[in-house]
Amino acid sequence: MTSPKLPLTGGCSCTAIRYEIQAFPLLLYACNCTDCQTASGSAFALNMPVKRRHLSILRGKPKGWHRKSAAGEQVTTWFCGDCAAPLYGEREGRPDIAAIRAGTLDETSWLVPVAQLFMKSAQPWIKPVLEPECYESTPADFRTLIDKWRAMWPDFFRGSDA
Repeated sequence: MTSPKLPLTGGCSCTAIRYEIQAFPLLLYACNCTDCQTASGSAFALNMPVKRRHLSILRGKPKGWHRKSAAGEQVTTWFCGDCAAPLYGEREGRPDIAAIRAGTLDETSWLVPVAQLFMKSAQPWIKPVLEPECYESTPADFRTLIDKWRAMWPDFFRGSDA
């Protein structure tokens, strides 16, 4: 598995918005919820939570779309106002976390999700390939997934507050 180099960089399709992530992501998972399907225009989204303080917008200004999630939380999806590419999301209950749409990274060859969420709304052809880390909705506690992610990338977490 290729190790990524920090900072991680990415942006929208038209390059009007560019961002940088200064610390290694907390996790990477595939989400099959209907909100992610709609927002991504695909069968699922690869979500990569990072601490908000580690995310910097280098160029452009994302626009926000505010809505209630299926779980009833206020959610903001930040996207490019020119090409409409979704870049990241934030939840009312976790203002310290930004969930990056991993496909917007410049380098994606190293991405390996550790779980599949919302299998109950997955398209019929999506199979649970990441067992036992497949969940009908979300796990009660993300600690197991975070620990599994950290075990995949031990060099990035030594002495880290991530």
